[in-house]
Amino acid sequence: MPVEPLSRTEIEARLGELPGWTLDGDRLTRTYRPGSHMAAAAMVVHVARVQDKLDHHSDLTLGYHTVSLSVHTHSAGGAVTEKDLELARRVADLAPAHGAH
Repeated sequence: MPVEPLSRTEIEARLGELPGWTLDGDRLTRTYRPGSHMAAAAMVVHVARVQDKLDHHSDLTLGYHTVSLSVHTHSAGGAVTEKDLELARRVADLAPAHGAH
């Protein structure tokens, strides 16, 4: 079943429910800052598990004390879809367990 791109207006309205997430061009993006490098590495593993469960993957980057995500839906021509917002919501929900802000 194809996923439909969301309008910019809808994306921006929904981002109000996802503090720290932004629309950067055609992608949703967010950088988290866990309390330590090990906490950031653990968060990356946790996010990777969620992505596998959803069968939807972001660009996920581990930095020194940071975890950055950038996501859009390739099958929708690189647009933002409901799948991207669901992944962002799940990451936002798990981030506090890693001390991320």
